Amino acid sequence: MNGTPTPPLLEVESLSKHFPIRRGVFSSVAGQVRAVDGISFTLGKAETLGLVGESGCGKSTAGKTILKLLDPSGGRVKLNGADITHLSEAEMRPHRRQMQVIFQDPYASLNPRMSAGAIVAEPLTNFGVVSGQEVKDRVAALFERVGLRREQMARYPHEFSGGQRQRLGIARALALNPSLIIADEPVSALDVSVQAQVINLLMELQDEYRLSYVFIAHDLAVIEHISHRVAVMYLGKIVEMTDKKALFVDPLHPYTEALLSAVPKPEPPKASAKRERIVLTGDVPSPIRPPSGCRFHTRCPYVFDRCKTDEPAFSEVKPGHWVACHLRAPA
Repeated sequence: MNGTPTPPLLEVESLSKHFPIRRGVFSSVAGQVRAVDGISFTLGKAETLGLVGESGCGKSTAGKTILKLLDPSGGRVKLNGADITHLSEAEMRPHRRQMQVIFQDPYASLNPRMSAGAIVAEPLTNFGVVSGQEVKDRVAALFERVGLRREQMARYPHEFSGGQRQRLGIARALALNPSLIIADEPVSALDVSVQAQVINLLMELQDEYRLSYVFIAHDLAVIEHISHRVAVMYLGKIVEMTDKKALFVDPLHPYTEALLSAVPKPEPPKASAKRERIVLTGDVPSPIRPPSGCRFHTRCPYVFDRCKTDEPAFSEVKPGHWVACHLRAPA
């Protein structure tokens, strides 16, 4: 051991994705939807970063932009030290094998005209990894690894249950032995009992194949179970990021406090550990015209004058604990 730190698998620096609003006969740009507005984080090998926030906060757009399914408006994405931000489709092809995605809807993401075996085999044939009988053998092994039977390879997506379809999507994502998987709310469309099975499968696969996940979800119970670190997004920005334990025990951002206070508990907590419910007033502002200063100030119970004018810096206020809030700003 030489003491040299292991470089991160994924580096996201000031990443933005803005969508133009076009109006009029000449489709002139009348504004921008700031879906993702300058987020930064790193992801280590075999690590899971949970990306959490309300619907519309930009977390799914962030995932698609990292994968370059959407071209970024600004910032930088590095995979295994290589800057992939501005690569063309042809230049991206070698990197595509290392980046895969599991979609939210396990039915809409599968071609209904292809058999299950053909769906999982498609990445292998597209990249010429194996051919002939090797394809069938590889697909059969993937089916068995995700809890499906090899005789199900001949079936079509509509013949599977929701949980089985998501297992099929996981097998497809694993086909090329990727390093990074973006999981975009992969269990939100499933029954609760099936959710647990799929999450446990993902954790087993991570241990077995040293996979790294960016796990996008709005369910904090799921995030707590699967993540090593958690990043909380609000209106296109990350407002807090730290390891799982610190976030759930000692949240520092008022928005994170409000999210955690709304999580139902199976048993009444002890009086000393009881977290008071924080009810946020108002709606999430429009990403077309985000508020000045801190974007959360229009709903924050602790707001003061500076919050309305100055945007808080995303600062490390404790070792490994980053937050964008004037209340927590370092002295």
